[in-house]
Amino acid sequence: MRVIVPVLTVLAVIVALWYAACIPMNVKGVLTEAERAGAEVNPPGAKDRRDLGAFGLVLGNSFAIPATWEQARPRLPAPHQVANELWNTTVMKKITSKRSLVYHGWVTLSATLLGFAIGTGLGILLAVGIVYSRVMDMSVMPWAIVSQTIPIIALAPMIIVVLYSIGVQGIIPKAIISAYLSFFPVVVGMVKGLRSPDAMQLDLLRTYYASSAQGFWKLRLPSSMPYLFTSLKIGIAASLVGAIVGELPTGAVAGLGARLLAGSYYGQTVQIWSALFAAAILAATLVAILSVIEQRVLKRMGMA
Repeated sequence: MRVIVPVLTVLAVIVALWYAACIPMNVKGVLTEAERAGAEVNPPGAKDRRDLGAFGLVLGNSFAIPATWEQARPRLPAPHQVANELWNTTVMKKITSKRSLVYHGWVTLSATLLGFAIGTGLGILLAVGIVYSRVMDMSVMPWAIVSQTIPIIALAPMIIVVLYSIGVQGIIPKAIISAYLSFFPVVVGMVKGLRSPDAMQLDLLRTYYASSAQGFWKLRLPSSMPYLFTSLKIGIAASLVGAIVGELPTGAVAGLGARLLAGSYYGQTVQIWSALFAAAILAATLVAILSVIEQRVLKRMGMA
C-alpha cells in the first residue's frame, strides 16, 4: 500500500490537470461549433474570438465547459476519449484488422525485438573489445559517444533511403534504426559492468593462474549482469522509439508510427494519443518482462 497509494495519488492529479487543460485548449473550437448550432456565444463571431484569451472565453461561456471534453476532433482529447479509443481499437477489434492497435503494435514490436537483438549483440561485443583492448578503448568508445549526438529524426530518412536504393526494405531498415538507438546503453553498461571487479579480485585470479578467458567467464561476466540488465531496460525502450521513428519517413501503412502519421494527416488527435499510449504501454510491458528475467537470473546466480 505504501507504493500503490502514492502512485494512484499522482495518477489522479495528472488526470485532473489533464481534464482542466482540455477546457482552455478546446474552448474556441467548441464555441465555434455551438455558434453554428444556434447557441448564443459571447462574443459572437469567430473573428472576434480569435484574439481573445482562452480563459476569458471560458469565463464568459461556462456552458461550453462540458463540451470541451466531448469534441470529436479536439486539440487535446480528454482522458476518457483516449481510453475509449484504446478500448475500441484493442478489445473491440479483431487483431488481424488494420484498425486494431494490437495488429499495429505487433508490426512495431517485431522491428523492435529484431533491432534490440542486433543492438544488444553489437553492444556486448564492442564492450568486451573495449575492456580487453586499449586500442578499441581509445578509438571505438569516442566514436560510439559521437554517434549518439546525431538526431535520429535526421538520420532515419538517410538510412532508409540508402537501404531502399540497394533493395533492402521491410523490417530491416526499422530494425537497424532500433539497433542504432539500443546499442549505446548496452555498450556503456556492459563496459562499466566488466570493469566492476576490484583489483583484489583480479589479483586473486592471477594467483590461481587463471587465463583471460577464465577471468571473463568466472568473474567479469557474472559481475556485469546487474549493469547489463539495467542497460537492457533502457535499450529496449530506445529500440521501440527507433522502430516508431523508422516508420515515419517511409509512409508505412502498418505500425504505431503509421497510426501516428494517419492521425496527423486527418487531424485525428484522439487516434494520435491512443497510439502514443499504446507505445507507452508496450514499452512498460517490455521493461517489466526484462525485470522479471533479471530477478530470476540474478537469483539463480546468487545475487538477488
